[in-house]
Amino acid sequence: MSAQEILASAGSFSNHDLLLFEEKTLRKVFKKNDTILLRGEICQSVYFILYGSFVQFQSNDATETIIDLHLPKEWMYNHPSLIEQKPSGTTIKAFEDAEVIELSLSNLHELIARSPAFLSLGRIFGQANHRTYLFDNALNPAQKYNYIKNAKPLIVQVFPVKMIASYLKITPETLSRVRANRYIS
Repeated sequence: MSAQEILASAGSFSNHDLLLFEEKTLRKVFKKNDTILLRGEICQSVYFILYGSFVQFQSNDATETIIDLHLPKEWMYNHPSLIEQKPSGTTIKAFEDAEVIELSLSNLHELIARSPAFLSLGRIFGQANHRTYLFDNALNPAQKYNYIKNAKPLIVQVFPVKMIASYLKITPETLSRVRANRYIS
């Protein structure tokens, strides 16, 4: 995937801008269960997923609560940790083998300083809106599932029901019923 394809959702960039982006980013490969960010670390980068998937979760004792599920062609990061430069309350790890483009926060600032076009990368920080919409609106389980299916259609093909249910803050049994009713009607 080219720099132009990666940046297409953020705005329009000149050839010079694309070269700057390629100069300031790194390609990284992760194996299943490799960790990108540990709880307690400060998030210093944003990642564009070329292939593979990631899970962002909070863990306490034996319980993992899914905070976000990340798919190919998405930007991924821990929003509060990156924006506020405070220790992350979540862990991000590869759900399957994956490859990403990493853009560090310092390199993002340098890109913005070198070309105002990179100010449009601020759009990637709006991705937290999916989560906000899901949990700031009084959606019933079927509405949550329909919203996430529309926002991230691949989610049901990649992640197991238990993880999707945890992300939607409903029980796996409720999610199974919602899915069964969807196919009946």
